[in-house]
Amino acid sequence: MTVSVLIGVFLLFTLLGWGVQAWTDWLWFDEVDYTQVFTGVLTTRILLFLAIGLAMAVVIGGNLWLAYRLRPLLRPHSPEQATLDRYRMLLTPRIGTWIAVLSIVVGLFAGLSAQSRWSEWLLFRNSQEFGVTDPEFNADIGFYIFEFPFWRYLIGVGFTAVVLSVIGALAVHYIFGGVRLQGVGDRMTNGARAHLTTLVAVFVLLKAVAYVLDRRALLLEYNEEAKIYGAGYADINALLPAKEILAYISIVVAIAIIVFSNAVMRNLVWPGVSLALLGISAVAIGGIYPWAVQTFEVNPSLRDKESEYIGRSIEATRQAFGLAAATTTPYGANNLTPPESLATDTNVVPNIRLLDPQLVSETYTQLQQVRGFYDFGPKLDIDRYNVNGRTQDYVVGVREINYRGLSEQQSNWINRHTVFTHGYGLVGAPANQVVCGGQPFFVSGFLGDQAQEQCSSSTEQIPAQQPRIYYGEQMDATDYAIVGQVTEGRNVEFDRPTSGGGEDYYTYTGEGGVEIGSFARKLLYSIKEQETNFLLSDAVNENSKLLYVRNPRDRVEKVAPFLTVDGDPYPALIDGRIQWIVDGYTTAATYPYAERINLQTETADELTGLGTFQLARENVNYIRNSVKATVDAYDGTVRLYEFDEADPVLKAWNKAFGGDLVTPKSEIPAELNQHFRYPADLFKVQRNLLAKFHVTDPSEFFSGQDFWEVPNVPDAPDSNKKQPPYYLYTQFPGQEGPRFQLTSAVTPAGRQNLAALISGSYVDGKPQLAMWELPDQTAVSGPVQVHQRMTNNATIRQQLNLLSSNQAQVQYGNLLSLPFGNGMLYVEPVYVKSNQQNAYPLLQRVLLSYGDGGSYVVLANNIKEGIEQLIEQGRQAQAGNGQPPPPTGEQPPTGNEPPPMTGPLAEAAAQVQTAIAEVKAAQTSGDFERYGRALAALDQAMTAFQQAQQAAGGGTPATPPPASPSPEASEPSPTPTG
Repeated sequence: MTVSVLIGVFLLFTLLGWGVQAWTDWLWFDEVDYTQVFTGVLTTRILLFLAIGLAMAVVIGGNLWLAYRLRPLLRPHSPEQATLDRYRMLLTPRIGTWIAVLSIVVGLFAGLSAQSRWSEWLLFRNSQEFGVTDPEFNADIGFYIFEFPFWRYLIGVGFTAVVLSVIGALAVHYIFGGVRLQGVGDRMTNGARAHLTTLVAVFVLLKAVAYVLDRRALLLEYNEEAKIYGAGYADINALLPAKEILAYISIVVAIAIIVFSNAVMRNLVWPGVSLALLGISAVAIGGIYPWAVQTFEVNPSLRDKESEYIGRSIEATRQAFGLAAATTTPYGANNLTPPESLATDTNVVPNIRLLDPQLVSETYTQLQQVRGFYDFGPKLDIDRYNVNGRTQDYVVGVREINYRGLSEQQSNWINRHTVFTHGYGLVGAPANQVVCGGQPFFVSGFLGDQAQEQCSSSTEQIPAQQPRIYYGEQMDATDYAIVGQVTEGRNVEFDRPTSGGGEDYYTYTGEGGVEIGSFARKLLYSIKEQETNFLLSDAVNENSKLLYVRNPRDRVEKVAPFLTVDGDPYPALIDGRIQWIVDGYTTAATYPYAERINLQTETADELTGLGTFQLARENVNYIRNSVKATVDAYDGTVRLYEFDEADPVLKAWNKAFGGDLVTPKSEIPAELNQHFRYPADLFKVQRNLLAKFHVTDPSEFFSGQDFWEVPNVPDAPDSNKKQPPYYLYTQFPGQEGPRFQLTSAVTPAGRQNLAALISGSYVDGKPQLAMWELPDQTAVSGPVQVHQRMTNNATIRQQLNLLSSNQAQVQYGNLLSLPFGNGMLYVEPVYVKSNQQNAYPLLQRVLLSYGDGGSYVVLANNIKEGIEQLIEQGRQAQAGNGQPPPPTGEQPPTGNEPPPMTGPLAEAAAQVQTAIAEVKAAQTSGDFERYGRALAALDQAMTAFQQAQQAAGGGTPATPPPASPSPEASEPSPTPTG
C-alpha cells in the first residue's frame, strides 16, 4: 500500500509538472504569436510517441502471445520442467496481464525515444530538393539531408523490435516447454522453431535493407587514409559492391532459414550454416577484401588513387559551407615602404578603428553606468551608422540591468522582480575617435534624452524614441519581471536617475508579457516558479504582466528550435527602437562528401565566454545563415526574417510550420537591412575551412603544403586561443569603396608569416566572402610576428615601459591588418589601465607598422601623427640607401645616387627577388622537384631583367640581388625525406 501511494504521488507531481510547463509554454508562445511552433512540435511529439510506442508494444506483445499460444500441451517429465512448473503456475492465470504490462513498458520507452526525433520526422515529411546530386549515386542531396536520417532511425527501431521479440519469445517458449534443455526427443517444438526462425529471418532481411542504406552512408563517413569525408577508392571499388553482394546474400540466407527450418529438414542445422555463411561473408567480403584493396592497391599510390575522391570532398565542402562563391585576389604585398598616399587617403586611414569593444567595456561601465546595478557586459558590439551624412562604425553597448549587481538590500523579491525591471539606453561612440585623454567620444541621443556631460560635446544625433531595455543579454532564466502594476496610483518600476539627483519611476505599457492578474494565472506561475509571492504579494494585481525568457538568444531559440543561434547578438537602433539582431543558422550533418566539423570547437576563440556565447557541441557538414531574427528590447517582439531565399532546409522548416513562420526577405525593413552584418560564428567556420579548402587541386590538397591556420592572439600567443575576427568599416583592394566587413588574417600552417586576408561582407544584401592571397614566399609578417617586432623595438619598448609601472598596466587592442598601397599597414591601439580601484583603460598610444612588420614601426599619440611618422621614416630610408620610392609621390634622385628603378625594370627586379626567395624556400623544404622549377623560374626572371635593362636605354640602375642560391654557393640543401 505504501509503495502504491508513493508511486501515485510521484505520478501526480510528474504529470502536474508537465502540465504546468505545457500551459505556461502555450501562454508564452501565444504572447510572441508563434503558437504554430508550440502546437506543431507538441503534436508531432505526441504522434511519434503513440505511433512508435504502439507499434513496438504490438510487435512485442504479439510475439509473446504467439509464443504462449504455441506452447506444447504435453511436456516430457524432467527435473527442468518440474522447476519451471512454479513459474508457469504464477504466469498462466494472468498471462494476458503480464504480456500487456511488459508490452506497455517497452512501448513507453520506445515512444519516449521516438518523440525526441520530431525534427527528423518533420524534415522527412517536408523534404525539399537541393537541385544538386551526389557524385556516386546521382541522388538529390535532399535525400541525404531530409530522408536518410529518418530511414536509418526506422531500421534501428526494426532491429530493436525483432531482437526484443526473439528474446521475449525464447523466454516464453522455454518457460512453457517449447524449448527444452533436458529430456528425450526434440529440444524444440515445431511451433517454437517456426516462430523463432521466422523472427531470425526477419532480422536478416532487415540486415539486407541496412546494407542498402550503408551504401549511401559510405558517402558520409571519414576516410582515414585520404583524410577526407566521403567514400574513397577502396570504398567505391571494393566496399560498395561488397555491401550490395551482402544484401543479396542476406536475402538468400533469410529464405534458407525459413525453408530449411520448417519445410525441408525441420531442424536448425542448415539455418545455422546459413547464418555462419552470412557472418563469414561479412568478414571476408565486407572486411578482408576492402582491406586488401586499400593495402595493396591504394596505399602504394595513395595520391593518384584518391585524387578523384579528394576532389569530390573539396567540391562538396565548398558547396555545403558556402565557400564556392568565395573570390580569391592575388595580393603581392611587395611594397615594404610606407607610401605617401597614406597621408591623403580618404577610405582606409580615416576609418581605422581605435576602440576595442572588449577593452572599452570597462570604460563604458565607469562613465555611462549611472547606477551600480547597470552593466554593459564584458564585450561591446560593433555596428555602423550614418550620422550627419557620414557612415562609420560605432562601438555600441546597452545599459542593462545586472541582477548580480544588486545590493543585499535591493535583492529581496519585491525589488528584484517588480522594481528593478529594466535597463535604459543604447550608448555608442565612433570607433575611430577618442577624447578626454583616451576616452570614447560618446554620442548624444543614444540615451533617448540629453547625454551626460563630457569634455567634448557632440552635435551628432541618433535618437532613441524608446530607450528602455526589458530584454537583454545579461538576463537568465531566473530574471523574470512583473510589470504593468500601479501601486496606490504611483509608478513602481525604477526608470533612471534625473539630472537633479532624483529618480524617475515608470510603468510598462508594452504589448509584451503574459497577463497574470487572475487567480488561476497567479497559481499557475506560483507553481512554475515555486514562489508563493505570486499569490500573496500585493505587487501582483489585475494589471500585472510577467516577462520571462528575456535573453534575446533564448527567445529566438524557443521560437525557432530548429535554428542554431549565433553566439554574438548585437543591438541596433531601428526606427527609434532598440532591436537585438540575432543570426540564425540552419544546419545538417548528412551532406555527402562534405567535411564534418564541431561548431563549438570551430567557433571558440579568445572572446568565447567573454561576451560571446559558446555554441553547443553540434557536428555539422552543412550550414546557412538563413534567418535574421530581431527581438525588440522593450516589448520582446520576435521576428524571423528569411535571409537565404535558396536554402532548402529553411523551406522545409517553414513548410512544416504552416508556410508563414518566417517573413520573406523582400519584406525586411530597409533600415533594418542596413544594420545586418556578416555573422561572426559563420565566418569563423568558413575561415577555418578555407584554411584548407582554398586549395582546389586534389594533388596539392593531398600534400597539404599550402594549408593555412588562424594565428593565436597576437599579444598572448602562448594562450593557444585563436585571434578573433574583427569588424571594420574599410576598403580592401578591388572594392569600390568602404564597406562594413568582418576580417581575419591567416598564416601558413606551422609558420607565422602572413598568408592571406579573409573578409566577409554584404553587397546589395548578398553575402560576399573574399580572400586576398599573398605569395607563398612572402616576407610579410603575420599578426603574432608583427606584435612581437613592434613591441620589441628598442625605442618603442622604452616608451612602453614608461607607460607601464607598478601603478598601471599596458593593454593592447585589436591588431588590425590592412592592405594598402600594395603593402601591409598594421595598427594596434595601446591602452593604459591604472591599478587604482574603479580604473578603466584609456587609449594612450597607437602602434603602427608598414611593410614586413619590423622595418617601419612607430608608437604615436594618434593615427594622424603615426601616419606622418611612417611616411617620414620611408623618406629617410629611401634617401639613405637608394631603394625604390613608394608607388606614389616619387622623389628625384639626389647627389651621385643611381636613379631608382621604375616601370618594367622595377617589375622585372621584383620578379627576380621573388624567384630568389622561392629558390631558398625550395632548398629549405628539401623538395628537389620544386627546387628545379625554382631555378628555371630564376633563369627566366634574370633574362627578363636583362631585357628590361637594355630597353631602358643602357643606364646602370641598381641591380637586383645576385642570383646565386645554387647548392654550391649557398647553405647546403637538406636531404629530401620522400
